[in-house]
Amino acid sequence: MYIIAGLGNPGPEYENTRHNVGFHVIDCLAERTGASVTERKHKALCGKAVLGGERVLLLKPQTYMNSSGESLRDAADFYRVPPENIIVVSDDVDLPQGQLRVRLHGSAGGHNGLKSVIAHLGSDSFRRVRVGIGGKPEGWDLADWVLGKLKGHDADVMEEAYQSAADAVTAILTDGGEAAMNRFNRKAERPQSV
Repeated sequence: MYIIAGLGNPGPEYENTRHNVGFHVIDCLAERTGASVTERKHKALCGKAVLGGERVLLLKPQTYMNSSGESLRDAADFYRVPPENIIVVSDDVDLPQGQLRVRLHGSAGGHNGLKSVIAHLGSDSFRRVRVGIGGKPEGWDLADWVLGKLKGHDADVMEEAYQSAADAVTAILTDGGEAAMNRFNRKAERPQSV
């Protein structure tokens, strides 16, 4: 069994914000598998599904971003899922908007949600799919940027990224982490000048 956790913040005031990328990707996976992510358990909204031939628990922690690890630890203990069978989806301000980065382990890279997951699991060997939201514009506070609502072109770019991230999660399950990294860790192509 695998746990796929999308990180975000609960509540209507955080809907459609850059920080809630993980929740959106879980919604994509739920739609693809016909799962309902509505059961309240493990300090999260969760639902069971089959993805890539594997049984999975889709998880949207309701503990707020900085305490995401509490929820994941509770679910991992309950189902006896090792860190290697956990996939975490989160936003990343160090990646250009819409670009993906698949990792098999590593540091939190300054992301408080990932820091919490590492601390509560006592391991950094979980899989992760990071979705670029772009760096904060000059003069912006980081919190205002990540908690800002997505609109217009930005929202369209991110909708595509959610689908790609869902593809990346599926690829980890079906083809393995290395193959998923090779497929999805490409630099964003720069527009050609004429």
